Amino acid sequence: MRIPRTTLATVAAAATVALLAAGCGVQEGSTGSGGATAAASNAAGCTGKNDPAAKDPTELTLALVPSGDANKLVESVKPLQAALSQRLGIPVKGVITQDYQAAVEAIGANQAQIGFLPSLQMIQACTKYGADSVLQTERNKKISYAAQFFTNNPAKYCKDTPTPDAKGMLFCNGTASGNGPAGLDQLPKLKGAKMSLLQAASPAGYIFPVAAMKAAGLDAAKDVTTVQVTANDASVLAVYRGDAEVGTSYWDARTVVVKDTPDVGKKVVVFALTDEIPNDGVSLSGKLNPTWQQKITAALTDYAGTPEGVAALTAIYQITGLKPADPAALQRTQAAAASIGLG
Repeated sequence: MRIPRTTLATVAAAATVALLAAGCGVQEGSTGSGGATAAASNAAGCTGKNDPAAKDPTELTLALVPSGDANKLVESVKPLQAALSQRLGIPVKGVITQDYQAAVEAIGANQAQIGFLPSLQMIQACTKYGADSVLQTERNKKISYAAQFFTNNPAKYCKDTPTPDAKGMLFCNGTASGNGPAGLDQLPKLKGAKMSLLQAASPAGYIFPVAAMKAAGLDAAKDVTTVQVTANDASVLAVYRGDAEVGTSYWDARTVVVKDTPDVGKKVVVFALTDEIPNDGVSLSGKLNPTWQQKITAALTDYAGTPEGVAALTAIYQITGLKPADPAALQRTQAAAASIGLG
């Protein structure tokens, strides 16, 4: 059964209204209310809330944000919503929001009670709406990852000869491990380049790469020509097709498009990695009672520990496990955002 279009439209539309009223949640040139005082008080991470007086829910909505093809995500979320419905004993429906901030606003409006969110949006949902950051995703036994810079012009950005990994994907400048930082000394060469970037709310597609560029003496608004893309796979494809010379994404988003573009790993070469970014995770509405927050957390953790759960979560976001969230670690994304004037 497809997720009803009316459900998707309702959440997206309501979230958009709230999003516009909130100034999109992530604004350039602003550090938000409270400034340094707020940053200092949140150094240990935001602690979410719950509502002991809240009635037990009769249904739950799970909000996800497309990191690639939204239509594929609609299909791949079905096993997860079915498994949660079975484990919790009430219907759980998945909705795909239009962007990162819409998912935050949907949780804030209690139109979604569960959200799979990037690290910055987990902090925003907590600080704005009391959402509880309960879990972080695990990929290959890691709860952090690097954003990558990649290019179709390796002669310009690679200090060494690009070499393939076991899958035939080309890397240079010590980036093959996926552990950042690496190759950032090549970023000054970006000046004047055409570059694909995601929306400003994206940790891997914008925040950490732009922060790395700033540290290298570059102003992303002035020193490169931006090709705006909406998802990580679209950034890879922009470089693959020659629409941009350099792009950014999470490591290694090339694998998402390799089925349709088998030579992507040879035409698109990873040449730099940012500092490690806290993994995305799961936030729960602060309007749920504590019993149901615990039930949902336990159901997700249990499902992630089964072979079918790993298969389903891998299909959604390449997730191989779920671990308790580390609110203090999540603050690193907020700090990186603040360093480039986002708040």
